[in-house]
Amino acid sequence: MTELFVDGLLDGQLERHAEVTAAMREQLPQVQAVADELIRRLAAGGVLYTYGNGGSAADAQHLAGELIGRYLRERRPLPAVALVGDAAVVSCIANDYAYDDVFARQVTALARPQDMVVGFSTSGASPTVVNGLAAARANGACSVAFTSTRGKDLAAAADLAVVVPAEETARIQEMHVLALHLISELVDRWAVGTDTVESP
Repeated sequence: MTELFVDGLLDGQLERHAEVTAAMREQLPQVQAVADELIRRLAAGGVLYTYGNGGSAADAQHLAGELIGRYLRERRPLPAVALVGDAAVVSCIANDYAYDDVFARQVTALARPQDMVVGFSTSGASPTVVNGLAAARANGACSVAFTSTRGKDLAAAADLAVVVPAEETARIQEMHVLALHLISELVDRWAVGTDTVESP
C-alpha cells in the first residue's frame, strides 16, 4: 500500500514540479529584468521592500534574508526589509485601519522613488498585495509582482512581474523560491564585483 501511495501520488507531484520548472524557462527574461532593475536601484542607494501572506510571507522574508545575509558569496550586506515581520506594526494597522492596508500603509511610509517593492501572491488577488503594489506606484517606487497564471491582472498592474505558468499553490510557491534564488545569484555576482575589498 505504501509503495502504491508513493509511486502514484508523490511521483506525480515530482513529475508536475519538473514540468513547471521546465516551463519557467519562458520567465527567464522577466527574472533577468527584475534582477537588473534591483541591481540598478541598489547601486543608486535604493532599498528592497517585500511582503506576502502565509507561505508568500515566508518567501518575502527569504528574499530579504538572501540580500542582507548572502546567497553564495561573501560580500557586503544589501538593504532589504520584509514588511511581514513587525507584529506591532502589522497588528496596529489591521486593528486601527483594515488588514487589507497592512502592507500599503507601510509602503506609503517607507518606499521612495529609488526603491523596489516586491509583492508575493500565488493567486494575484490578495487585497493586501494589490494595495501594497498600488502604494508603491503612488510613491514612484518600482512595483514587482511574483504571481501565477491566476494573477495576470496583478502582473499587468505591476511595473515588472514573474508569472509562474501554473495554478497549483505548491508549484507556484516552489517556482517563486527558484526565481528569488536566480535573482539572488545575479545580485550576488554584481555585489561581489563592486565590493571595494576583494572577497575571500
